[in-house]
Amino acid sequence: MGMMESLGVDGLLSDVQRMDKRQFFFQVLSFGMIVSSALMIWKGLMVVTGSESPIVVVLSGSMEPAFHRGDLLFLTNQEEPVRVGEIVVFKIEGRDIPIVHRVIKLHEKNNGTVKFLTKGDNNSVDDRGLYAPGQLWLTKKDIVGRARGFLPYVGMITIYMNEYPNLKYGILGLLAVYVLLHRE
Repeated sequence: MGMMESLGVDGLLSDVQRMDKRQFFFQVLSFGMIVSSALMIWKGLMVVTGSESPIVVVLSGSMEPAFHRGDLLFLTNQEEPVRVGEIVVFKIEGRDIPIVHRVIKLHEKNNGTVKFLTKGDNNSVDDRGLYAPGQLWLTKKDIVGRARGFLPYVGMITIYMNEYPNLKYGILGLLAVYVLLHRE
């Protein structure tokens, strides 16, 4: 017995070939509905939380023991002022990945503008070395959101899929096989 037979791939391929155009169209339509529903939920979360990214995964151990690598954070970005001690997610110009760290100092100007200095709980120095060249403080525009809740380690699957791209394709393949085998 070959590997293809043991995995049931031969039967799966013959099932796909027997599918008429109408069945195939409805399978694609169903998949499209799932994807569009997920996007609508994401956009709805963006509106409700006021954050461009209402959910993020902690990618490093810099915030331990408060948050660990793989924790899933829920963010909000309301207009209330940022306070020392709050955990914020911010983006730095020229960097794609947001950073999750705690506000350790505020710098308030007479005109009402406020700037922030951040630091990871598990880091020995503040974040000025992470900021863009010449940047000493963060501003409100740099803040993506504030941590309001979390689920421990739920984001590890995201980390694994980014670190091991073949895992991502394997999971997608298994989902496709599942959908094809469990169709009516």
